[in-house]
Amino acid sequence: MSEALLPVADGAATRRALLGLLGQSPVRTALALLATVCATIAGLLVPPLLGRIVDAVIDGAETSRIDLLAAGLLLAGIAQAGLTALAIVRVASLGEHVLAEVREDVVERVLHLPLADVEAAGLGDVVARVSGDVDAVSEASREAIPELVAAGFAIGLTVVGLGILDWRLALAGFAVLPVQVLATRWYLRRSAPVYAEERTALGRRTGTITEVVAGAPTITALRLGPRRTTDVADRSVEANDTALHAARIRSKFFGFLNVAELTGLASVLVVGFFAVRADAITVGTATAGALYFHRLFDPFNSLLGLLDTAQEATAAFARLVGVLQAPVPDPPETVEQPADGSVSLAGVSFEYRPGHPVLHHVDLDVPDACRMALVGPSGAGKTTVARLVAGIDAPTGGELRIGGLGHRELHPVVWRTTVNLVSQDAYVFSGTIADNLLLADPEADEAALRGALDAVDALGWVDRLDDGLHAEVGDGARALSAVEANQLALARVALRPARVVIFDEATAEAGSTAARQLDDALARVASGRTSIVIAHRLTQARDADRIAVLEHGRLVEHGTHAQLAGAAGQYAELWRHWQGARRGPPPG
Repeated sequence: MSEALLPVADGAATRRALLGLLGQSPVRTALALLATVCATIAGLLVPPLLGRIVDAVIDGAETSRIDLLAAGLLLAGIAQAGLTALAIVRVASLGEHVLAEVREDVVERVLHLPLADVEAAGLGDVVARVSGDVDAVSEASREAIPELVAAGFAIGLTVVGLGILDWRLALAGFAVLPVQVLATRWYLRRSAPVYAEERTALGRRTGTITEVVAGAPTITALRLGPRRTTDVADRSVEANDTALHAARIRSKFFGFLNVAELTGLASVLVVGFFAVRADAITVGTATAGALYFHRLFDPFNSLLGLLDTAQEATAAFARLVGVLQAPVPDPPETVEQPADGSVSLAGVSFEYRPGHPVLHHVDLDVPDACRMALVGPSGAGKTTVARLVAGIDAPTGGELRIGGLGHRELHPVVWRTTVNLVSQDAYVFSGTIADNLLLADPEADEAALRGALDAVDALGWVDRLDDGLHAEVGDGARALSAVEANQLALARVALRPARVVIFDEATAEAGSTAARQLDDALARVASGRTSIVIAHRLTQARDADRIAVLEHGRLVEHGTHAQLAGAAGQYAELWRHWQGARRGPPPG
């Protein structure tokens, strides 16, 4: 798996992104903070009311006074419970809203990243970010973040309340600070890099598993199973080791927190005992101080304990923000457009790895509106030529020109709108048929959608569906056959006004029964445009205006079907074999 992962934002960039997202929802943010503050204030009334009840009982106060204090205590508890529930809901709602914004922005940014960058990062890294990292932040926004916010306010306001109650008890409570500060500094120094490493390791493991599952037939055919199994095991061990390392750090940290709790509570109780003995404070005040400290320590303990989840969520959020920082081409304002759909390769070479060329000085001209078929054995370089023309990769030698513009002059955004690549994987997105078509042209009306379907002979079966254009297809709905999926992909091509269309074995998986039908549909949607067809069936090459034959990354033949079939070259041999295979063996 590739190690060229997508960027990860640093701490400053992550904080700026979070503040910016919160600033986009000022009302939600204000309501969440207000509910949290009110809940904390209501909770602060409980310890002094309990302390007054203790003093009233000791002083032999009237029952009515004790009942009044008890009623106040009950009301404060009810108010705290209700406001706490409201605060949790408001903070969680704010977190989910922010996360929804981030999720949409990340998906949009990934879709606009150069495909070469996404491929270099690996599918696993992208999937881990938009799934695992989003889940980690989502879980924190529902559970940890509301409690963290509430704990932060509770700590600040409780310290103030304890100081107002009695300065001696407040000082005693501060005895816990050295242990907590040292423990927290120790934890943060060690946990932050470990959690970042853990998220990266999980991304690597996801990517390796995804690659193995997606390439299972090839892996089986090449007998690479043991090697790829070892790769999965190595990535899994790496992820497990980082998770265990993080668990060991957490265990030590919680041990330090227990020591801090013992130290702080003991200090408050000892100081309270001697202060009561010296008649400096009442028993009720000492009781309230102990309760205040216990109330102070609980949110502080929660705050520090939830740092575990917060650190993990922060690492995940930094990876999401990193995607948003990945550079994408800006839409051009005044950028030169290609004059036509002509494609020219002049001495083009390409290397996926330095020193391992896959194309060698290819010279090829495809006139505007010409249909060119690329033919050759597997590994000849056909798909590489398609990737170069589509702008996914750039030539490492020579020059590629589209519509008269060189590949260094052609703006990436213009390139995307000029060239449309259709791969052999005719993907059907979950949604309606109309949703699948509108991906190519969001502004298309129903008449345009029906026209595109009619152009590829798909309107008949679509109209026979109960909901027609609005029938649900894809996962969990009606499954389309290979022919129907290919027709849907070709209909998207018909809707998109690209001057150059590349069909990378786009109908290879349809089977021979509907081959002619799909080839005719392909010809109709490519009519009037420059089209480059990586021919899976030689009938596609026969119907093309020109044919280019590649072998070992070199252009070995170029001409029409009649010229090449009548010559003594590689294409003629391929055509004879193709004809023989179609006729089958003679009858016995």
